[in-house]
Amino acid sequence: MASPTTKPTGIILASILIVGVVVWLAFAAAGDNKSYYVTITELQAMGGKAYTRRLRVAGNVKPGSIERSGTNAHFALLEQGKVLQVSYQGTEPPPDTFKDDAQALAIGTYGRDGVFHATQLQAKCASKYAPAKPGATTPTGNTAAINPQKT
Repeated sequence: MASPTTKPTGIILASILIVGVVVWLAFAAAGDNKSYYVTITELQAMGGKAYTRRLRVAGNVKPGSIERSGTNAHFALLEQGKVLQVSYQGTEPPPDTFKDDAQALAIGTYGRDGVFHATQLQAKCASKYAPAKPGATTPTGNTAAINPQKT
């Protein structure tokens, strides 16, 4: 028969072991899902490190570069005069806001062929979210700027 001091020690050791395993699994999973956000300039300056990491690269979609094929797309991103060819192969088609000159974020890996292989794609249309310019008109013909009336 075990003494009363052995049971609590065993429970404490088992609890520490379980907590340790859970913490280790959480850190290991977080490291696998981590993706770094870089610009095209930073990506091209990373050297060999760029090929081993899952990355997020931002830029503007180069006008006339989009070639769609089902849920896939090939296009180029621009950032400060630098161009990055992107091959998107995802399970969903590119978003509706994915158009020429739109700001885009490609998530994937950089290949040794110089092409960024994206599995996720996010985009927003810059003109849709830009603040209204004074005197500009909306699609309905109304003035976009708010002109307060004096009373």
